[in-house]
Order: sequence, then structure tokens, then C-alpha cells
Amino acid sequence: MKPQPKTHFIAACLSALVLALAFAPPALAQHDHHAATPTQAANNTKPPIASGQGVVKKIDREKQRLTLAHGPIATLGWPAMTMPFAVSDPALLQGLKVDDTVEFNLKDEQTIDAIRRR
Repeated sequence: MKPQPKTHFIAACLSALVLALAFAPPALAQHDHHAATPTQAANNTKPPIASGQGVVKKIDREKQRLTLAHGPIATLGWPAMTMPFAVSDPALLQGLKVDDTVEFNLKDEQTIDAIRRR
């Protein structure tokens, strides 16, 4: 049985579509302005919501919490105060001791995801 001309046309159109999609440049993809940067995507992290400086007042390694007396955090509208924070990774507490002066990044208003001694 001989294929119908209409069948050849549909098959040719589908083949052309598949080839066009397979070789379409990525520039045709819609750009997401809220997408993570390549570094953030590689680290699977979001940018911090705020950064601050403070002094370690208490370390609770068992509960993975850190109490800081921090300076004002303008981006959050916070005055200087002393408050506890969770840490996103218990490894962040390694090497810290009470009275250390630190700089830190907040993942959210209750969680530190980066900290370093000054």
C-alpha cells in the first residue's frame, strides 16, 4: 500500500519541528530575573537576606544555636540587640568561642548560613 501524500507532509513537518527544537539556541529560552546566579545554583544557596556584625555570647552546639549581641541591621530595620539564631550547618560553630567578634549572613530572620571571625 502506497503512503498518502498527506502522511508524508505531516511526517516532514514533525521531523522539521523536532530538528528545530533540538538545535534551537538557548537564547530563545525565557529569562528568569529571579533565578539563582551560577555560583548560587552550584552551591544550592540563596543570597543572604541581611548581613551583620556581632559578638558571640553563647554557643549551644547540641541545639545548633548561637546567641549574638549584634549591631544594627539596617536592611531588616533591626536595632542593636542580643538574640539567638539557629545555624544552617553545625560546622559553622566549629572554632567559635564566646566573646569572638564575628561577621555573619542571615538566610532568614532566624538562621545564620555563613559566619566568620573578625
